[in-house]
Amino acid sequence: MTGFTRGRNLRQNETMRRAPESVHAIADEALAAAPADLRETFGLRLDRWWADLRDGLAGVYSPEDADGLGERLVRLAAAAFLARDPELRRLDAERTLAPDWFQQSDMLGYAAYTDRFGGTIAGVQDKIGYLQELGVTYLHLMPLLRPRPGDSDGGYAVADYRTVREDLGTVADLTTLATALRHSGISLVLDLVLNHVAREHEWAEKARAGDERYREYFYTYPDRTMPDAYERTLPEVFPDFAPGNFTFDDDLKAWVWTTFNSFQWDVKWTNPDVFYEYADIILFLANTGVQVLRLDAIAFMFKRLGTNSQNQPEVHFITQALRAVSRIACPAVTFKAEAIVGPTDLVHYLGQGNHHGKVSDIAYHNTLMVQIWSMLAARDARPAAYALRNLPVAPSTTAWVTYLRCHDDIGWAIDDDDAAALGLSGRDHRAFLSDYYSGVFPGSPARGLVFQYNPATGDRRISGMAASLNGLESAIEQNDSAALDLVIGRMFVAYAMVLGWGGIPVVWMGDELALTNDLHWADEPGHENDNRWTHRPSMPWDLAARRTDGTTPAGRMFGVLRHLIGVRSGLPHLHASVAAEIPALSDPGVLPVLRRHPVGPMLQLYNVTDSWRSWPGDRLAEFGLADGIDQISGDAVRPGDEGNVWLPPYAALWITAG
Repeated sequence: MTGFTRGRNLRQNETMRRAPESVHAIADEALAAAPADLRETFGLRLDRWWADLRDGLAGVYSPEDADGLGERLVRLAAAAFLARDPELRRLDAERTLAPDWFQQSDMLGYAAYTDRFGGTIAGVQDKIGYLQELGVTYLHLMPLLRPRPGDSDGGYAVADYRTVREDLGTVADLTTLATALRHSGISLVLDLVLNHVAREHEWAEKARAGDERYREYFYTYPDRTMPDAYERTLPEVFPDFAPGNFTFDDDLKAWVWTTFNSFQWDVKWTNPDVFYEYADIILFLANTGVQVLRLDAIAFMFKRLGTNSQNQPEVHFITQALRAVSRIACPAVTFKAEAIVGPTDLVHYLGQGNHHGKVSDIAYHNTLMVQIWSMLAARDARPAAYALRNLPVAPSTTAWVTYLRCHDDIGWAIDDDDAAALGLSGRDHRAFLSDYYSGVFPGSPARGLVFQYNPATGDRRISGMAASLNGLESAIEQNDSAALDLVIGRMFVAYAMVLGWGGIPVVWMGDELALTNDLHWADEPGHENDNRWTHRPSMPWDLAARRTDGTTPAGRMFGVLRHLIGVRSGLPHLHASVAAEIPALSDPGVLPVLRRHPVGPMLQLYNVTDSWRSWPGDRLAEFGLADGIDQISGDAVRPGDEGNVWLPPYAALWITAG
């Protein structure tokens, strides 16, 4: 009997066994050539995560399929564990000992397209110093795995998950970059598209060639009977240029499910082979050094007749099982849910009920993003306060990803019930926001573009850089210094809310320089029908070289943002395990955010208007902050003679005990 086996028997006697003996036997066989310490480590992880894996699979597949798939996945995880670089194994150990690494207040994300930021993967590596100057600890490079030729939905129509776009570099380059970033204290984040593959992907090509095994990777129908039945309750994602959710394929001689575009084929997660394929891809990417996987289009993964086929319960079972496989082989890897869904569905992607803390580790706080833009347009914090206050509390082991802009359009996820509770019409408020940010509303300085107008619902999503949506072009054209001050003020208070919420704040490339819309977005082939490219400009490195010039909008914004980031990094109050609370408002134009950390309370006050607003001084004492200090300015916060604290236009205060 080996020492490893004796140790396992001891654990069983102490009722610590979680994985059955048959599963450990599979692992023992797969790891027979490995040193004893590695076998022991893998066995401990298997015990820890087996229940999550088995329960996740059981929520989707039959008992027989779940058992067979579970055994295959253990072999797969063991092989990936053996192939893992020793430096990555050390990172696994570090992250196991410090599982809250991504919840720390010094976390700062940055998101960019590789070609538009550095030209190539190697070019991004040359810019690590710039990222470090800003304080970045998390770099999200937009889709860089090989897409289909031509229009690829910005890279989200993936033709091969195991190769890199040829013009960007190779997988070896990606591994080198991940290593260099890791040595610089920066985690690499990549997209993993879970809902669909390109029509040109190997699976789809084999299906089109008549391979029945791969045809079962997709939803295909010989006629319109089932597609029409599904369509009765399915929304359209791109009603302008990709209406409907099914496409007839001449090679298949069948209708195939295509939620997003005709060239993006939805995969069938009810097939255990599809799950196995994606688990293999996750472990492959993990072993290149990727530390965070952004699970793209996760809300759409499971289909159910009579529903909108979004946010189905099986999505969370699938994610739980994928996460468990990852934890067994490479626990340094973190899952991020890209779930741009309604407020009531959002928190489920961080785990509720039986999935509490077992699905994605981090998720986009789409509600906060939308409510920030709503506050800036309406100069009113009441709808935001109501919506944010009524969100369920996320598990304390998870973190929100907060952001002002991303690569995508802005959809106005304003809940009708939330609006009605305040006597508002959700539809009317969404229409107002679209009018305001497209510059149609009287007095609006915004320069956004309408994306995907849906006449059936009236919805109009918006494209545009943050500075453009806040009116920078208008201020420059009018040579209006006061208007420019207000633009910088709006950017300041917006990013203060993003940075002050807790979790991982992410800066969209160019926001740190107040970049405006790319007016030539339609000139590139394949972009002409997609105005989201207006907020995906190339990085003007000549402008970035002058980022310390405080006389320019770029220099002012860089200085403002860098200061906020520096202050944030030193505040334990912003650890993501501490929930943000929304106290009662004292002024409709001031959003209060309270954080009750063991080191003491922190009250944040955000004036979302262009006028002076007050906050009652006695409420500082209510929160234990009568002698508070604003951490952003370093000044004491004291009420005036009339008993109020006064906030200038677009002010932000982060108040802690003095």
